[in-house]
Amino acid sequence: MEKKIAVLLPCYNEEQTIGKVVADFRQVLPEADIYVYNNNSTDRTAEVAAAAGAIVRHEYAQGKGNVIRRMFREVEADCYLMADGDDTYPAHHAPDLVDAVLNRQADMVIGDRLSSTYFTENKRPFHNVGNRLVRGLICHLWHTQVKDIMTGYRAFSRRFVKNFPVMSGQFEIETEMTIHALDKRFRLIEIPIDYRDRPEGSVSKLNTVSDGLKVLRTIVTLFKEYCPMRFFGWLSLLLAVIGIVLLIPVLVDYFQTGLVMRFPTLFASLFFLLAALQALFTGLCLDVIVTKDRKQYELRLI
Repeated sequence: MEKKIAVLLPCYNEEQTIGKVVADFRQVLPEADIYVYNNNSTDRTAEVAAAAGAIVRHEYAQGKGNVIRRMFREVEADCYLMADGDDTYPAHHAPDLVDAVLNRQADMVIGDRLSSTYFTENKRPFHNVGNRLVRGLICHLWHTQVKDIMTGYRAFSRRFVKNFPVMSGQFEIETEMTIHALDKRFRLIEIPIDYRDRPEGSVSKLNTVSDGLKVLRTIVTLFKEYCPMRFFGWLSLLLAVIGIVLLIPVLVDYFQTGLVMRFPTLFASLFFLLAALQALFTGLCLDVIVTKDRKQYELRLI
């Protein structure tokens, strides 16, 4: 039985490039259905995409995460290929990404820009710094070697798509799906891809500072939710160290004079030590819940 392939292109004001992107993917994957999800564009993105032969649908909640949530719910396929509509991801890599899903049992295939041309093509230096920071942080926290966390060029199995609870609404969606795949032990494959900067006149919708902060907040939030024992264990250790540091001069005074000379410091140290115990027990309790939830998730996988 022939496998069904869906190309998913979330778009916001990509009139200049979307026609070429649809045509390029049509050429390399003629058997695929190409979906363009228009996210409140104020230009002719939808009309150009439809003229190029794409299936055009609309998502009215603004944000890339909201668009992907709609895509994953509505589209039925055996393999999903996701790219951007800005012509930064060459379509000729698509067959390799699709093949990894259909023939190599991958659940998520990551188009790795950072191992090829990204740092020379991308003209926004803070994006380069942000990509390195996010990659280093996630690799450290989840003990992995994923090279490109925030790429928008990916392929997915049906099993991943239909079992991924999309919580992010904006550009932090790629970070969320990568962490979810790592936590739930989906099979990941990375394939180096070429990357080219946006053509002149095409404007990036990603704000380096505000969207970067959202990505960092997402990493911390998901680390707390997926690894509560480590998160609250480190917090407990930090609070305990502060409490002990504050308690030492109180004990020194007591052993020298037999008197407690610094009651405010004593109370502060006891507060931090009690908070450390509370954080430790919080982590223990949440770890039991997360472990049970992870087992239930495995049983519910389609």
